[in-house]
Amino acid sequence: MTWLAQERGRSFDDYHSLWRWSVDDLSGFWGSIWDYFGLAERFGEAGTVLASDAMPGARWFPDVRLNYAEQMLADLPETGPVVIARSQTRPGTELTAAELRAAVARARAGLERLGVGRGDRVAAYLPNIPETLILLLATASLGAVFSSCAPEFGTRSVVDRWSQIEPSVLFVVDGYRYGSKAVDRTGEVAQIQEALPGLRHMVVVPYLSAERAAHLVAGGASRPGARQPETSTWNEFLAAGDGATNLSFERVPFDHPLYILYSSGTTGLPKPIVHGHGGILLEHLKTLALHFDLGPADRFFWFSTTGWMMWNKLVSGLLTNSAIVLVDANPADPDLTVLWRLAEETGMTFFGTSAPFLMACRKASLQPRKTADLSRLRGLGSTGSPLPAEGFEWVYEEVSRELLLQSFSGGTDLCTGFVGGSPLLPVYAGELSCPCLGAAVAAYDPAGKPVVGELGELVLERPMPSMPVGFWGDADGSRYRAAYFAHFPGVWRHGDWVKISERGTCVITGRSDATLNRGGVRMGTAEFYSVVEALPEVVDSLVVHLDDPEGGVEELVLFVVPAEGVEVDDSLRERIASELRRNLSPRHVPDEIVAVSAVPRTLSGKKLEVPVKRILSGQRSEEAASTGALANPASLQEYESFARSRLGK
Repeated sequence: MTWLAQERGRSFDDYHSLWRWSVDDLSGFWGSIWDYFGLAERFGEAGTVLASDAMPGARWFPDVRLNYAEQMLADLPETGPVVIARSQTRPGTELTAAELRAAVARARAGLERLGVGRGDRVAAYLPNIPETLILLLATASLGAVFSSCAPEFGTRSVVDRWSQIEPSVLFVVDGYRYGSKAVDRTGEVAQIQEALPGLRHMVVVPYLSAERAAHLVAGGASRPGARQPETSTWNEFLAAGDGATNLSFERVPFDHPLYILYSSGTTGLPKPIVHGHGGILLEHLKTLALHFDLGPADRFFWFSTTGWMMWNKLVSGLLTNSAIVLVDANPADPDLTVLWRLAEETGMTFFGTSAPFLMACRKASLQPRKTADLSRLRGLGSTGSPLPAEGFEWVYEEVSRELLLQSFSGGTDLCTGFVGGSPLLPVYAGELSCPCLGAAVAAYDPAGKPVVGELGELVLERPMPSMPVGFWGDADGSRYRAAYFAHFPGVWRHGDWVKISERGTCVITGRSDATLNRGGVRMGTAEFYSVVEALPEVVDSLVVHLDDPEGGVEELVLFVVPAEGVEVDDSLRERIASELRRNLSPRHVPDEIVAVSAVPRTLSGKKLEVPVKRILSGQRSEEAASTGALANPASLQEYESFARSRLGK
């Protein structure tokens, strides 16, 4: 704000007046971000900031050429570590700026040897370890496109994603340790590489076991006669770049693809969301520096797997010249104090996590301020689901009274949070302090009119630079338009329910669609059904994710229609759970599996997850769904009876 007054002649009395200008004058605001963070000095003047503000179709910074990786590595502190990595699978490691740049240079040379160039896709089945960051930066430096899936994802989840983008190179681990449990992934890796016919090369990062990794490199996990791409170890891959010291960067247009993230797959295959170099660079700089208040003295941590967009946000902490803390571990092993003790050990100044983790700590009566020295901690972030008021109170009572707690909401779609907090604003228990700068947030009623003090659809009325470049393979943009702009033409509909108060704070009450969000891992119902309904004993199924409004335990309830003569007994329940655990993730094993006679569907054949969720939350069936639009309206009575029995009515 001081810089704007001095350099632009624009003075603002408070955050809200600054925010209003940031959404009314998009060119002025985002142009000031370009200049304030010194991007003009590295990449040249911005020129035209916003060539078109249409949604979809906004065109940002058409005159610039830049590279995300170049900015990430440019101004890092030359003393002390910039990457601090901790793992339950291997000893911790740390990298200085010089070591990180050297590793990226070698990885870039290794990718070039494998024939990777501008626009090629590089896939990573890797955990939250330095190698994944190095690979992202090396890929970006070439103008190639990066995509990651966490190794906890099952085969089908991974193939559903990567079969759409056809990567040419795949990086994998042989397995990992989750707390005290060793998890072998060699079988999944073999199945994934066999399902991706365009793979030219696979690189194995030995992580759980050198023997298992060697087995993968030798092709021992593949079926006899299966196609095997050229395979090497991580060290062999890097050896191609030995002596590479000239780290160069391919400067690309603002909207050139940087990486591909994925929607949850609620209505089909997960949508491959393409994010661009420029949009991610500007948005992450803005959020991390101006909202999280990060700078060179900070150590930034967010607990995340590489399958969640918060990993992408975490590693962008390097843009603020902060050190980043990468953790690959079970956050509850040996107990819930493990991350708090890591905060002391690594000197974290910003601790990012999920609302369910904070609520679990509260339920366990944890007192982190007595367990660990958290005196350096000055910021705590929460996302993944709404944090209730009791969670806020617990943080200030049992973690620290001196930190700024920011609950953030956003998503994979924009790879950011656009409702959150600010160092300039107070914290209200159970509320998000503000819309973020540059985010024209509003709540819409069903008619598409803005409302204040009432629950409405969370929308963005104006474009943001980090809105997707598009979906991979969606040549005419039809899937992209249908995903966000079909409900309110020309306005981004995000899929959350929000209430905006008179003072500008926000309360997110949950998803307005049927996405399953467990522990920060979003999964769609279509992926879920593809596993369950592949079992011969199951004819049909429906799954709902129930949030506890008091911030307690969430539930995943699965309804199955059994085949004729089949009983939904404990044996079948265990088989369903095993298949979901193996093919999707352990987090998506249902808490309850219930036999029903039918799944309610619309006349066009769509399952009614959201109405069933409303019924299980206590709403009457005729209020939850328009029975005239259903192919089998009587089916809802079975769910209403089940809900009454659960609620004791």
